[in-house]
Amino acid sequence: MTWQNNSFGSAIKKLSEVVNSTLYHVTSFALLNWQVIKLMSIGLVKPGKIFKRRHIFEQMFLMGVQSIPIVAVTSLFLGMTLAMLTTYTLADFGAEVWVAGLVGVGFTRELGPLITAIVVAGRVGASISAELGTMTVSEEIDALDTMGINPVRYLVLPRFIALLIMMPCLAILSDYLGIIGGYLISAMKLDMSFAYYKDLTIEALKLKDVFTGLIKSVSFAVIISMIGCYQGLIVSGGAEGVGQGTTKSVVNSLIFVIAADSFFTALFTYVIV
Repeated sequence: MTWQNNSFGSAIKKLSEVVNSTLYHVTSFALLNWQVIKLMSIGLVKPGKIFKRRHIFEQMFLMGVQSIPIVAVTSLFLGMTLAMLTTYTLADFGAEVWVAGLVGVGFTRELGPLITAIVVAGRVGASISAELGTMTVSEEIDALDTMGINPVRYLVLPRFIALLIMMPCLAILSDYLGIIGGYLISAMKLDMSFAYYKDLTIEALKLKDVFTGLIKSVSFAVIISMIGCYQGLIVSGGAEGVGQGTTKSVVNSLIFVIAADSFFTALFTYVIV
């Protein structure tokens, strides 16, 4: 019975460590979010004191502008793929003209914001975590504290605001190119003109579809930026720790992005009609 008691005690100990670690991270992450909210509130009253426009514009370029090529290519091919699948399925019912509406609504409500978030989480989220993680292990964060500079205001806030601005812009670009991808397939397979495809898309779309996608993209921006910054700020263990923090940042961002997407889809489909 001794080995059983030892195994039980070891399991309880591991469970306790997991619970304590989870509570610590939840509390620390909530505190970081509270600091960002507090700084944003102060910035609305005294923008010159909190917001550094140069830093925000730099991050907007790095996160948004440099993400345009990969978002554009991914969205275009995804729109083509979706159109091919729907054309193949709807052909059995003689309803191929519905392809334009399905692609348009599917991208504005779901695929545009989601594929943009996935691409940005892999590219930008990892970059944020690696950059801040390197600064953490090299004690640059501590140096900022010593100089009386708030690391959250100096490092986290510009990245948060930049991604909050650029994510909806990238999502709109993804929507447009996804619809264009759908048109290319419709033109080749169905011999559909651009004017007719455009009219069908506009007829199928509603303002609610567009707003749903934009709200999702804003929530995804908050998730990716905050998780990336948090993982970078808690890195320890040198270069290996930076690599682990970057991996955790991408994985956690993807999990929470998909969870948030499911939540908002259910909210706007079944609650807000």
